[in-house]
Amino acid sequence: MSATPSCRICGGTLREFFDFGRQPVADAFVTPGEVSNEFFYRLAVAMCATCTMVQLVEGVPRERMFRTDYPYHASGSTDMRSHFQGMAQYFLDNELKEPGSFIVEFGSNDGIMLETVLRAGVRHLGVEPSRNVAEAAAAKDIRVRNAFFEESTAKEVLAADGPAKVIYAANTFSHVDYVDSIFRGVDALLAPDGIFVFEDPYFADIVERTSFDQIYDEHYYFFTVRSVQAMAAQYGFELVDVEHLPVHGGEIRYTVARPAARTPSPEVDRYLELERAAGIAEQPALDRFAANVERLRDELRALLEKCRAEGKSVVGYGATAKSATLTNFCGIGPDLVSYICDNTPAKQGRLSPGSHIPVCSPEEFAASYPDYALLFAWNHADEIMRKESRFQEQGGKWILYVPKVHII
Repeated sequence: MSATPSCRICGGTLREFFDFGRQPVADAFVTPGEVSNEFFYRLAVAMCATCTMVQLVEGVPRERMFRTDYPYHASGSTDMRSHFQGMAQYFLDNELKEPGSFIVEFGSNDGIMLETVLRAGVRHLGVEPSRNVAEAAAAKDIRVRNAFFEESTAKEVLAADGPAKVIYAANTFSHVDYVDSIFRGVDALLAPDGIFVFEDPYFADIVERTSFDQIYDEHYYFFTVRSVQAMAAQYGFELVDVEHLPVHGGEIRYTVARPAARTPSPEVDRYLELERAAGIAEQPALDRFAANVERLRDELRALLEKCRAEGKSVVGYGATAKSATLTNFCGIGPDLVSYICDNTPAKQGRLSPGSHIPVCSPEEFAASYPDYALLFAWNHADEIMRKESRFQEQGGKWILYVPKVHII
């Protein structure tokens, strides 16, 4: 393996434990004419020997990931809409009760969480770097700033709006490598008794379920309770609560506050003990994960090749960012998966990153059902299978690969 840089959080030594090889920008769906100009990088993951933070060895410039045509709209999922409505209501009931309370969400996407805050008449601001989804939020009358959240942005928001009682980020904080600037921004903007709340994929779940496709360019970090506690302390904050969430294949919602501002929940120590008992930061666990990734790759390819040999039709379902890791690492192209069905208009008519599988509309899927559908959007399996019940009624079968390769 090639030499690795130091930990971005604490400067400790990184131990690389898996290399997924040459990968494209996961959400950069291309037109046929753009194929020759695709950007690739080495997707490898390592763990810090000191603070145990799992992170990418090489990063992708943020402007390449969060572009003006960023294709992911969080409001496209009914389940995620319900999730974020519940989160907003929790803030309204517990943290934003005082007159003039102010909440800032960075990486606010199309405003799926802030819609509920807006309807309650509470002061808010979304900070979203991708212009198209920021404009979608603004069209709903949500206050939004088209920018990256960092120290300079936070100070400008403070000058204009005053301190925030809540700073929130969902599936965003793990996407940035400039954690120092984020925390300096939180320090500048957060009220003395405020909280910084973020939810992101939980590395322990990724290891347990071999959901390796959650490792892609937008995820710089893969958090555990231990590594987040160390990160918060590094920047002068305290981890005061954790909550395990079922969304996106397993996440944890972390609540961070200024030291002594909040009484830590017993859940913090409970999860620290669970992680210690599981040995999640130890080399044997990382070695098992690596072996499981290679086994899953081989089993999935063997199944798809068997389908092809038997003349069975296979399509993909859900042109997700994480499917880029799976298809490129496993060598899955149009020869094994003829197209990917997705309801996002911005992706339709394009090719999947790196693997160049055509992306089509759900109407094409329904017009002539395949024998099998490989479910790339496995984290929305229940919602999708409810919506596509006719596919199974007509004899179609789903191929899933988390936590193992299996057919439904």
